[in-house]
Amino acid sequence: MMKTLRKGQTMVEYIIIVCLIAVSLIAVFTYLSRAIGRKAAGAAGVLSEQEGSSAQSAVENISEDSLKQLGED
Repeated sequence: MMKTLRKGQTMVEYIIIVCLIAVSLIAVFTYLSRAIGRKAAGAAGVLSEQEGSSAQSAVENISEDSLKQLGED
């Protein structure tokens, strides 16, 4: 009978550990998502301040260079 009680106690201890890990992971992911959101908003703000034509021409240049490199292979 003592062996059965110890198995139950061990299982409860594992469940408590798993719950603590889950709660801490949720807190970490919540904190990081806010930080990442702020960084993305800052980057979007900087990009929106630039002229649209210069950003578009940069994208076109990247596309042309990529196509040239594909043709060389």
